[in-house]
Parts: sequence; C-alpha cells; structure tokens
Amino acid sequence: MAILSLRSPISLPIISSSVSTLRSKPISNLPLSSLASVSFTRLESNYASVSPIIRPRMVSSRATAGATHPVTDYREDIGDILGEVSIFTASGQRVNFSDLWDQNDGIAAVVLLRHFGCVCCWELATALKEAKPRFDAAGVKLVAVGVGTPDKARILATRLPFPMECLYADPERKAYDVLGLYYGLGRTFFNPASAKVFSRFKELREATKNYTIQATPEDRSSVLQQGGTFVFRGKKLLYGRKDEGTGDHPSLDDVINVCCKATVA
Repeated sequence: MAILSLRSPISLPIISSSVSTLRSKPISNLPLSSLASVSFTRLESNYASVSPIIRPRMVSSRATAGATHPVTDYREDIGDILGEVSIFTASGQRVNFSDLWDQNDGIAAVVLLRHFGCVCCWELATALKEAKPRFDAAGVKLVAVGVGTPDKARILATRLPFPMECLYADPERKAYDVLGLYYGLGRTFFNPASAKVFSRFKELREATKNYTIQATPEDRSSVLQQGGTFVFRGKKLLYGRKDEGTGDHPSLDDVINVCCKATVA
C-alpha cells in the first residue's frame, strides 16, 4: 500500500477503476507500480461491504469488531499450535515460534505486521522500535513478524532501521492463518477502520523517509493480508487483537500494560 495522498480528493470513479484493475488481473502478476497507484483521501463506508477474499484457516476465530481482548475466540491450545509454526529470522534461519521465548513463564508480545512493503507497517515498526526499551524493562520478548521473504525483512531492518534480532519473516503466512487474521480486498482498501491512518500522517511521513516499495513481497496476493497483536505468557494467550483494516494498529500502551500485569501476576 502506498502513502495516502491528502492533497486533493480523488473521485470514487478513480477508486473504482483502481479496484477494477486489481480484480481484472491476478494480483500476483501486478507490477509494484500498480499496487502503489491506489491512493485516496477518505474511505467510503459504502465500500465496507466489499466481500473479503478468504484464505483457508487452520483455526477458526470469531473476534468481534473493536474487541480489545478477544482471547476467548481462540482455542485454549492456540499457543501450542502457533509454537509449531516455522518462520524465518531476518538473516534467513528457519525457527519455530516455540523457540522464540520461554514456553513456561516467558512473556512475549507478538506483533504480526502486514507485509514489509506496507508503509503503515513501517510506521508500526518505528513505534515498536521506540517502545522496545519499555518491553525490555518489563522483561518482555518483542517479536515482530512480516509477510515476505527474509531479504525483504532485511530491507525494512536496514532502511528504517529496525533491530534484526526482533524481526521475522513469514512468506507463506502460516502464522496469519493459524491466528485467523483478516485477508481480502475490502479489508485492505475499504474498511472504515483504515481511516485511523489519517490521524497519524505525520508519523507515517517520518517513518517512511527511507521507504522503498521494493520491500513488497513478490507474491502480490500478500498485500491483501492484515495483521494483529498478541501477548503470550508461556503458551497461554493473554491478549489478542486483529487489525480490522490497514493501519488499524492497537495502542502500544495497552499492549505494554498487559505485558506488565502478566509479569507481576
């Protein structure tokens, strides 16, 4: 997704045309320039009904819109299931989630970004980097995962910059499927929750000074993936939140508060 233009309103026919372009061609074959061309100044609630493209999920979930702690929407053994999912470090080493933190009492904040070429994810990664000392002080392992290959992760880590020891790549979106995160055209471009990004334009502009669209995954269908944020104590899920739309990130203050409470519990 490209930086949203705030200079002048773009008519709905242009937006519709962009969507038609996305629909008329397999998104995996679209050039990066086409993906960057969808820009608009406001989200129309009429488009909230656009049917998302659903990928198969390993675990069903029923999180309600705006839910802060939809923990009950996940199976009690979700930590065990996620632990078996393999991803990659930014340097290219394959690891399982169960290897990333103490599976008995360790506290971990697991933040699933969209993809490494998403400007909103560069903004979120910047916020995570700035908040990392607070996570460290609370004894919390910060795990940031993005969709794409390790080389794409390294682009973000180098240019943002972002600590590589906290960054992981999930090119096949395995963890996203396990956690039932949202996926689809409507969620990506037309969900009302995406309007939150307009209140953070200054942060977006600052975070993307060194941005490059070359961090976008080669599999263009990945740009339709949404993220989420989760807190685990060992294998137990304490906090879970799905991003309703692009840029719909949680308050990191809320996430850190959950982590701190878990630490003293």
